[in-house]
Amino acid sequence: MIAPSRKRFTRLFAIALTVLGCQLTIPAFALDDTMTPIAIPKQPNAITLGTGPLPNATAQESWHSQYGSSFARNVTEATLTPFLPKKRKATGAAVIVAPGGGFRTLSMSNEGWDVAKALADKGVAAFVLKYRLVQTPADMDKFQKAMAAMFSGAPRAARPLSDQNPAEEFAVQIADARAAFALVRERAKEWRIDPDRIGMVGFSAGAMLTMSTALYGQDANPAFIANIYGPLSKVEVPADAPPLFVALAADDPFFANSGYDLIDSWRAAKRPVEFHLFEQGGHGFGMYNKTTTSTGWFSSFVRWLDMHGYLQKKK
Repeated sequence: MIAPSRKRFTRLFAIALTVLGCQLTIPAFALDDTMTPIAIPKQPNAITLGTGPLPNATAQESWHSQYGSSFARNVTEATLTPFLPKKRKATGAAVIVAPGGGFRTLSMSNEGWDVAKALADKGVAAFVLKYRLVQTPADMDKFQKAMAAMFSGAPRAARPLSDQNPAEEFAVQIADARAAFALVRERAKEWRIDPDRIGMVGFSAGAMLTMSTALYGQDANPAFIANIYGPLSKVEVPADAPPLFVALAADDPFFANSGYDLIDSWRAAKRPVEFHLFEQGGHGFGMYNKTTTSTGWFSSFVRWLDMHGYLQKKK
């Protein structure tokens, strides 16, 4: 049996995967929600992480546009795309950026590239992690019908919670995250990065991966982590847990009504944590320029990084 706190952690993970599917990044304002297939964009700077092809994959990577963002799905090979600051701005700090999308898609622009560009502008090297995903139907119509069925609340067979463990449930994605940290550390000198100042920020499912990487990622050892509108369930916090930044909207339809036990867990362990609960913003606000105060999460995150010394060069 797994520990009670881990059971609660996996319960929310299971709920998220069952209920949210590909639309985990729905923004709470009017944008075109039509899924339109697009060509796979050129990604000349993407580096293959070498974690291997997704086991038993039959569908190949494809992309679509939705909500003004570009989404990847059926990712079978993990990559890491660097966004490096100008030399005069570089602070030596770095961040692995994990987009969300219910482990079925990845919101590559709103929660990936746009975040990385903004961080690089602040002097922080950023690396967008395109991690391997759960397979979905290759045909767009079948994909949308499958997601609609998921949202309909149709029952599915569920394994006992005692059989679930984030380290196992997300082993593929954690392996990709570990490889990302290893690559950045390996090329730290080339990229003007301090190998001890590499953190991770994730959105929704990417926040789940960020938490799993911090708790079960073995040698990943992020220096700091940020959970942006991910689950806030109770966890067992290691004595050396990294500083944690959390941002969530009070009207988030998925994670705003499940309590804030993650914050309490970090505080009980006497580890640094900062929590921003915005009155409005819904889910998936990311880098969208909205009228709600949730848009300010990035400025707050940058100030938090500055407070911890990550916007200054290490002496």
